[in-house]
Amino acid sequence: MFIDEALLERVMRLTGLKTKTAQFKNSTFRDATMAICALVASADGTVDDSEKRAIGALITSLDALKVFEPADLIAKFNEYCDAIAKDKTFGPITVGAVVGKIKGKGEQPDVALQVALAIANADGNFDDKEKARVKEICRTLGLDAASYVG
Repeated sequence: MFIDEALLERVMRLTGLKTKTAQFKNSTFRDATMAICALVASADGTVDDSEKRAIGALITSLDALKVFEPADLIAKFNEYCDAIAKDKTFGPITVGAVVGKIKGKGEQPDVALQVALAIANADGNFDDKEKARVKEICRTLGLDAASYVG
């Protein structure tokens, strides 16, 4: 029997994320995670309605986020996407400030980024613009980007 080692590793990591996410059941962590999702999703310049719906479906189906109300997650994600779309200069800065609220809070930055990356990578496409955005987020969180972007 053939086992895809990368898939197995990803499943194991996501299982661990569910446990860790439950430890951080608070609005600051929730908001930062959705802010990261919005920042990565908007890295190419836009997040259209179909992309929002697809990401919303992923957000609500990801076990690691089951500790939060799905409607709250989607509302925050859409709020941050709209802020970024409304003001291309200050929107990302404002949303990035939400991300910065979990900097230095133990494992929260790492777990939030891993959850967001699980959503961002769900389509199997992690392009250069998204990688650049993740590097910016890592700087905001004080994390080593090489651990996430490679």
